[in-house]
Formats: sequence, C-alpha cells, structure tokens
Amino acid sequence: MATAIDNRPADTLRERGGLKATIWKNTNTSGRAFYSVEFSRTYKTEKGYAETRSFRDSDLLVLAHLAPKAYDRIGQLRAQDADNAAEAA
Repeated sequence: MATAIDNRPADTLRERGGLKATIWKNTNTSGRAFYSVEFSRTYKTEKGYAETRSFRDSDLLVLAHLAPKAYDRIGQLRAQDADNAAEAA
C-alpha cells in the first residue's frame, strides 16, 4: 500500500482549458503495481486558483484527446517499471 511519503503523482499531463490528467501509481494487496488516472480542471477564482472534477461541455473533446495521452504515458511508466525490475534482478 502507498504510504504518506509516496503521495506524489507518477506524472501529470496538461491540456488547454486548465484540464489535466494526474496519474497515480498504486500497489494492490499482493504487492503488484497498478496505475489510476484522475481528470480535473483548474480555474481562477477571486481568491486564486481552484480545481474541480466537473467539466463543461466544451471540455469534452479536449478530455477525449487527453485520455489516450494518459493511456500511452501509463504504458511508458509500466515499461520503466519492468526495466527497473530487470535491472534489480
């Protein structure tokens, strides 16, 4: 399981309109790593910046463009994990 020390994302991909995909590396109970993605949108308020997981209709095509990028990046991260495991063996 992830600890408080391991709370940084594996990567964050950004697109126009303040949209981003945050990729998290997790470990299941058997110790096997897996990745999850959280999509969000950053926007400006009177007090600074805020983040939401609610999207406007105009965000949907950009999200559709961002999702395959996140998928491809997870593939790269898995390949790096495999390379690191092979080097450690």
